Amino acid sequence: MSGRQELQQLSQQLEEVEGEIEGLQATVESIREEQNEADEAIEAIETLESGSTVQVPLGGGAYVRAEVADIDEVIVELGADYAAEFEQEGAIDALESKQENLEDRIEEVTEQISELEAESAQLEQQAQQAQQQAMQQQMQQMGGQGGPGAGGPDEQ
Repeated sequence: MSGRQELQQLSQQLEEVEGEIEGLQATVESIREEQNEADEAIEAIETLESGSTVQVPLGGGAYVRAEVADIDEVIVELGADYAAEFEQEGAIDALESKQENLEDRIEEVTEQISELEAESAQLEQQAQQAQQQAMQQQMQQMGGQGGPGAGGPDEQ
């Protein structure tokens, strides 16, 4: 494989790794948003009382005002399109458990990012070495083309 082909291959691999890193970083950001939503839900559950008026989302950016009939009937999404009804404290516990699972997921994705960053650094180093070798080969080829009578320092 020529030096140019090797550089192209390394460059392509580097782009792929950087794309994976960006995707994983977006995943971490999405998980953090989900954690923030759980934080907001916990705070709301802790502060709301039966009879409180709240804005209930209907979808499409539309809301309706509603009165909380009973704060001890909270439905929490569990994941995989499942939800369960909890009393106030049970709902908080479920949301905190969800947050812990999300934190574990962030740690896993962060580890993957670290591994890919190490791979990226290694590919960059290999690309630099390949580029230096290609330059050296080019310099040697240029030096070898002069031949006798090319006006070298020993000739007069």
